[in-house]
Amino acid sequence: MMAKTLLILLPIFLPYVCVLGFPKKIPIAGLFDQDEEIQQMFELSVRAVNENEDQELSNVFFEPEIEQIEGDSFEVSSKVCELLDLGIVGVFGPQEKVIAEHVQSICDIVEVPQISVREDLDQSFQPRGIALNLYPHVSSLSRIYYQLVTELKWKSFAILYENTDSLIRMRLLLKRWNTNANSAFIYHLGYGPNYRQGMQEIKTSKDIESIVIDCSYEILEEVLKQAQQVGILSDKYKVIVTSLDLQTLDLEPYQFSGVNLTGIRLIDPEDPTVLQITNRHKNEQENNSSQLRVEHALMYDAVQLFARAFKQLKDATKVNVNKLLKCDGNSRWEHGLSLSNFMRSTEIRGLTGLVKFDRDGLRSNIKLDIVRLTEKKGLIKIGEWNSTAGENIEWFPDISTQKSDSKLNIQNKTFIVLISITAPYSMIKESMDTLSGNERYEGFAVDIIQEISQILKFNFTLQVESSDYGSLKNEKWTGMLGKIMADEADLAITDLTITSQRAEHFDFTTPIMNLGISILYKKPKKAPPSLFSFLSPFSNDVWIYLIGAYVIVSLLLYIIGRICPAEWSNPYPCIEEPEVLENQFSFKNAFWFAIGAIMQQGSEIAPIGISTRMIASCWWFFCLIMVSSYTANLAAFLTVETVTSPFDNVEELVRKKTIKYGAKSGGATLNFFGGNNITLYAEMYKYMMENKKEVLVETNEEGLKKVQRTDDYAFLMESASIEYLIERNCDVTQVGGLLDEKGYGIAMKKNSQYLHSINSAILMLSERGIIQQIKTKWWTQRKGGGICQESAGTGSAERLGLGNVGGVFLVLTVGVALSCVYTIFELLWDVARTSIRENVPFKEELINELKFIVKCSGSKQVRKKSESSSKNENDSTRGCTPPYGFVPTVIRTSPIDNK
Repeated sequence: MMAKTLLILLPIFLPYVCVLGFPKKIPIAGLFDQDEEIQQMFELSVRAVNENEDQELSNVFFEPEIEQIEGDSFEVSSKVCELLDLGIVGVFGPQEKVIAEHVQSICDIVEVPQISVREDLDQSFQPRGIALNLYPHVSSLSRIYYQLVTELKWKSFAILYENTDSLIRMRLLLKRWNTNANSAFIYHLGYGPNYRQGMQEIKTSKDIESIVIDCSYEILEEVLKQAQQVGILSDKYKVIVTSLDLQTLDLEPYQFSGVNLTGIRLIDPEDPTVLQITNRHKNEQENNSSQLRVEHALMYDAVQLFARAFKQLKDATKVNVNKLLKCDGNSRWEHGLSLSNFMRSTEIRGLTGLVKFDRDGLRSNIKLDIVRLTEKKGLIKIGEWNSTAGENIEWFPDISTQKSDSKLNIQNKTFIVLISITAPYSMIKESMDTLSGNERYEGFAVDIIQEISQILKFNFTLQVESSDYGSLKNEKWTGMLGKIMADEADLAITDLTITSQRAEHFDFTTPIMNLGISILYKKPKKAPPSLFSFLSPFSNDVWIYLIGAYVIVSLLLYIIGRICPAEWSNPYPCIEEPEVLENQFSFKNAFWFAIGAIMQQGSEIAPIGISTRMIASCWWFFCLIMVSSYTANLAAFLTVETVTSPFDNVEELVRKKTIKYGAKSGGATLNFFGGNNITLYAEMYKYMMENKKEVLVETNEEGLKKVQRTDDYAFLMESASIEYLIERNCDVTQVGGLLDEKGYGIAMKKNSQYLHSINSAILMLSERGIIQQIKTKWWTQRKGGGICQESAGTGSAERLGLGNVGGVFLVLTVGVALSCVYTIFELLWDVARTSIRENVPFKEELINELKFIVKCSGSKQVRKKSESSSKNENDSTRGCTPPYGFVPTVIRTSPIDNK
């Protein structure tokens, strides 16, 4: 009875027993040096996991085993082995390089993941065992330092470095040095506590105004203090500090020195995730979000990442995953590699942003903030850099500049605006009066800058430049952009393409026009109509099936007509019981009946039997649908003229070896092909450069004339210019779609304070539709635009020529000719039979027939009978009378017969 009760109650209490007995704490180890704060962050993160503050980590409980270690590797090895004997599933730390590598080797042997948060200066990209390091790899840091110096346009700079680790981080910057343009000077800080020697050498040098300071966080505060004492933290110098923990220092002593101090940070103190985590532990952590050091924040994120990966492993295995291991044995943890892979594939957002790894186990998608020290607000964010989103830094507008001042400055400014005489962007205005100043010019670009000036209330002076918009040659910009770089002009507006190279050295506004590269080619000629175009409404298969259906139905009519009794009729209605019956569906009549239905003409043959009428009805219905369908499509195929083009896209153009193609020499279109990695475009660029004397032109107008003069030349240019040309030149057209997407923008000097205001004005014009109205004005309304569309839109039906219906005449001619030939054959055959039967010479009989035919009078022909035929008159008559044994009485009613 007791046993039955337990069996009944077991399913009820079993879930509660499992829940109460489930939470088994999983041991993890933390190895820490002298840094107590990193140990504190480890404990805070473990506590956050155990308190189930995140629903994703339910049923995950860690028991931290914390060990304080020193520099003795043997002692560290003993402690690690003791921890493995407790069944730990992960090791965090330590920070010291030599000891960390020693611990990692032990963990690799037993396959227990080791998680590091220290800077690893190993430059190889190969994953090291099953260990994982959350600190950004040195290759990523080297790239941001290089990109920062590049975009700040430092030509000559000095590097103040602490040790060889610094040189590893600066390796890309050291490669930037060359004997022509860039100069890099390297100064060692020394071994302290005096770091002033190298700084004083920089101070005495007249060529160095840009400095990169790379040192550890422990001495950074002292280095900055001594740098200010020497005088290199002043308004004369521009300084970059490479430490990711710059924001944790007190920078107020340098805030009002005038120095241009730029830094990099990994932790954004204003990020919502950072604020949420710091507020959660504000009672346990003394430092706020702006004082968090990178290694401390990384340790917090490491535990969170490990907990989520362990939760996935636990859900996947459904068994007890921890295991007691021995350092002196061959035992390995069978789940270690799986746990490491889960960590590499897991993504979290923590104190250091997005924590994600690439296939090599290195931190990826690293977002670093570019910060600058200002007088009013201290460190402010001026840009962002992402290790995978792109190499360029995304710069933010300088918020320290007041908008009201910027607006006031632009209102009182008179800009020198460069234009180029290129239709329809800028053209000389035709007028009977003498014009001066800006009134001399008109066009799309002139109207755009006029509208912008009215919105922003500034003045401008137009200045005409050559067609050389600007390119970088020998480290110097030419053309329009060269004048802007030399401060000889403020803005440039024309069909100026925004390219990556130009955007690197100049600021461009929001595109005033979006376009792409396309192909200008002579308009294809209309294909001449086919002689047998009347056959086009049906395909060849339909015609074959139609002929087959006609033959089969005709044969069936012949066969069914002979089988059906109703089709055998009396040829002499006066005889009630005839001995001979006739059938109207002979072989020839069956085919004639079927063709009459197709031609919608009918015939004298009428089906009598039910079976023949049934097949005839179905055939008539079939002919009705086929003829109606044919008639419906015939009009379209006779009137529509197809246009034949030798190619339809750029791929076919390249394969068409007989057609040459080119572009404007030195323009953005040619540069697009030259800097493209696509095989097809690279092949096109190679062809154009090998045949540049034949295919490249100096202006777009030359390209248009070359297309018009020759039938085997295609010109590559911007689609906007093509639209303008085909509105005025009806013999050319655009072939294919766009090869790329780009825009025309207004160029100005880099970091211009007027960029935001002009961008706002352009967006306002675009939203109001004014830019599109101006484009319509200069593309389709003015200067001869729209003439090709007007000539094409007649609206009346076009008359058919002989070429459209020539095949019908050909069929009629052939049919009539065959009929004539067959008529002559029948005549000769009948004359030959008559001459043989009547024993008359063939020639004489033929002449008599021809005389009768030529006479063209009378519809009855009297045949003469020969003597032989008279003798056999009875036989002849007998053959003509009905075979019924009697001759019916013939009643004559004509007057001649009564006489």
